[in-house]
Amino acid sequence: MEITLYLKEIIQKSLTLLGINAQLKDIVIEKSKNPSFGDYSTNVAMRFSKELGMPPVEVARKIISTLDKDQIEKAEIAGPGFINIFVKNTYLSEGIKTILEQDSKYGSGSDKHLKVNVEFVSANPTGDLHVGHARGAAVGDALARILSFDGYEVTKEYYINDAGSQIDNLALSILARYREILGLDSEIPEDGYHGYDIIVIARELYNEYGASLLERKNLLDFLKDEGIKREMVKINEDLEAYGVHFDVYTSERELRRHDSIPREIEYLRPYTYKSEGALYLATSKFVDDKDRVIVKSNGEYTYFLPDIVYHVDKLNRGNNLLIDVLGSDHHGYIPRLKSALMMHGYPESILECSMIQMVRFMKDGEEIVASKRTGNAITLRELIDEVGKDAARYYFVMRSGSVHFDFDLNLAVAQNSSNPVYYAQYAYARLCSVLELASKQGLAPSDKANLDNEDELNLLKELLCFPIEVEAAASERAPYRITNYIQSLAEQIHHFYTVCKIIDNKNLEATRNRLTLVKCAQIVMRNALNLIGVTPLEKM
Repeated sequence: MEITLYLKEIIQKSLTLLGINAQLKDIVIEKSKNPSFGDYSTNVAMRFSKELGMPPVEVARKIISTLDKDQIEKAEIAGPGFINIFVKNTYLSEGIKTILEQDSKYGSGSDKHLKVNVEFVSANPTGDLHVGHARGAAVGDALARILSFDGYEVTKEYYINDAGSQIDNLALSILARYREILGLDSEIPEDGYHGYDIIVIARELYNEYGASLLERKNLLDFLKDEGIKREMVKINEDLEAYGVHFDVYTSERELRRHDSIPREIEYLRPYTYKSEGALYLATSKFVDDKDRVIVKSNGEYTYFLPDIVYHVDKLNRGNNLLIDVLGSDHHGYIPRLKSALMMHGYPESILECSMIQMVRFMKDGEEIVASKRTGNAITLRELIDEVGKDAARYYFVMRSGSVHFDFDLNLAVAQNSSNPVYYAQYAYARLCSVLELASKQGLAPSDKANLDNEDELNLLKELLCFPIEVEAAASERAPYRITNYIQSLAEQIHHFYTVCKIIDNKNLEATRNRLTLVKCAQIVMRNALNLIGVTPLEKM
């Protein structure tokens, strides 16, 4: 049995004896930060103190007194009621069997029977993806991977904002560039797009159609379709290079074509009123700070209205939870959207939003504010070309998306231990090289190992903490916990590799034990890197 599950079960039994009907999900097991404070700790005594009507320290004492100690060396009370648990080394070694048997599934959670929709990137199809999208893509994709690994049924979704004034301006911008190629007077609209990609699209259309497009009926509609299609092809090519794939693409235009917006207005009518010719939604009656316009006085829809329709559509597809990964400029948008969903009878908690702050890019000690190629924002493709997909993703996931940070482009390509992604990938490559060398000598890992060396046990304890970190990263929506774990594991691997003679032909029993531990470390590091979309490199 996976060790943290074992600890949860024996604590659950002790709570039952105290009259508490606790669920396993209510019992949190954490790795102790200091080995002298045990292998694992739990705050369960403080969690149920109020329910039992006694101080946390007293609850902890009662739990310890009834705890099944077959595999426990000792359990101690710490601070205001934490329980520190020391596990017997023999039982720790049993964890090796679990890792080897579960392999690529080691660390995964049980089926949560919950459908979660994670929407991220969702950039307007009006230009290249830039580095702001890159951070959202890395965080959103890692979060989706972690939730899926932890037992949630996850759908990754991209919402295509292919309706509204931005698409009108896309078509007009392409037309202006197309006319420019033909030597005709042209002017990009005031809110149009000046990116190099618009010139490319116009050139492609000229190469395919010559000057004939000017004779086409409904030319702007044609240019809208072609612009969206070609921009989305390019966006998906960049995301493919970034290791990001979506399960579902939803088009705003398609939502609008099915009378969904008029039907939504009718549904929301009890919560609407008119003021100065505009239609307002009374979101302040729920969790918003003021009411919001959904139809302007000129009859145009605000962006808010199609977004309501879209989120209701996602819930109508059977999702139990919606998670939107959004830029920090959308922070004020969340309460109004939650309010609209509450009008449909959903709880406020049905929608969660992970906010993504902007990143400052540094190179040679100076901030880089624009693309060398275009003079505009740095694109995702340029970032991949500069530092590689793995470094870009790793650095973006290293910290909570809600905090600002400086991305050091020099450090991201450094081939030394100061570069976190290099440090982690090198640890994995070292494990692979040891196993390859052992194989050439006719040596192989076993299906079990008896470990008693402190350095061996420290590495094993780190491996056994992986399920804890996966569960915490999923429940807290915190992918950065996985990169933190990877760094800690890499440190243990490098230390073990340095101080322990792994292949010792004079001591084959110790060699088999250590090769088995190496195999386990290889499995766990691979699983962890996969969760954040970083390649486990076998050679460097």
